[in-house]
Amino acid sequence: MSSAGKIVFIVLDSVGIGEAPDASLYGDTGANTLGNTAKAVGGLRLPALQKLGLGNIAPILGVAPAQSPDACYGKMREVSKGKDSTTGHWELSGIVYEKDFPYYPKGFPPEVIKKFISTTGSHGVLGNRPASGTQIIEELGDEHVRTGFPIVYTSGDSVFQIAAHEDVIPLKELYRICQTSRDEVLVGEHAVGRVIARPFVGKSGHYVRTSNRRDFSLMPPGTTVIDLLHAKGVPTISIGKIDDLFSGRGLSEKIHTHSNAEGIEEIIKQSARGGHSFIMTNLVDFDMLYGHRQDAKGMAGALEYFDAALPRILETIQGDDLLLITADHGNDPTDNSTDHSREYVPLLAYGRNGKKGVNLGVRSTFADAGKTVAQYFGVDEPSLAGTSFLDSIV
Repeated sequence: MSSAGKIVFIVLDSVGIGEAPDASLYGDTGANTLGNTAKAVGGLRLPALQKLGLGNIAPILGVAPAQSPDACYGKMREVSKGKDSTTGHWELSGIVYEKDFPYYPKGFPPEVIKKFISTTGSHGVLGNRPASGTQIIEELGDEHVRTGFPIVYTSGDSVFQIAAHEDVIPLKELYRICQTSRDEVLVGEHAVGRVIARPFVGKSGHYVRTSNRRDFSLMPPGTTVIDLLHAKGVPTISIGKIDDLFSGRGLSEKIHTHSNAEGIEEIIKQSARGGHSFIMTNLVDFDMLYGHRQDAKGMAGALEYFDAALPRILETIQGDDLLLITADHGNDPTDNSTDHSREYVPLLAYGRNGKKGVNLGVRSTFADAGKTVAQYFGVDEPSLAGTSFLDSIV
């Protein structure tokens, strides 16, 4: 098949839908971002997602199963090691990454910090331990302002995070430090999944992180469906941190946004243009603002905000266009961890002219989504992992 329409592919960052079969290996037994969030707030109000069939995938308090869902529905299991945004997005695009990234529960070893200092010209670092981002800037923000040393920290995920006050280390310089770290320091055995710029502003006792975060991921280790589309001349438009997670590869247009609200407006704008294109979006607030901060009420509010905007997105899906809604991992705001959680992710597939209410079941890999995109645009090749479900939805 080679359709002349478009696919709008939305990743609700961290919105998992129940523990994966191997969740216990990651300390995530009982994790359920959607289900536990709903219980924590006394039920979610998501009428648009409910109508598509979200409640048909798994029990969610307040989101009943639809009798006749407007979309096809199911859930997907991750095969790649870990529970990081990078591997999650890579698998969604057709790559199963079986090598796990390195983790640093005791902070980074001296050789990494020494190389970081000498390579970036930072003169010193503060922190160097696993920490909550908001807590560590409260604790070390004053010393950072006094010394000018960047704050380096990690988490239960494979990340090297660099926090800096925007008045002390300007954004351009912080991004340079991160890129240099990605290219020259966090390599080889220390090749973490992501180097993340974590800028903040404010004064002592009132430091707050800004929306100028940037992720610096590894280059995808194989051919993605985005690469195939780009090579065929299909416009590939990224919104949010998609550009960062794929190191910019295969993307014809890169739109950085600072919030879910901005991302949603860009989805509507780009989708309304119509034509033949692939539009991939990551809405990061679920993860960055609420999952990592253990804020179930905020998570619920963000879900309801997206749901309220969803009808406007659906209006832009015309003819043979497809809308795919899923996630890249979980981040249960009710558990005892501020880290990601190993979960199934929801799958909703909507087309105005497509089939309705088809149960797509439990997909054995996130890569089924990428394989479906490939078949839709007629660019499939054996190197892509997964099994397409396109014939079940169109």
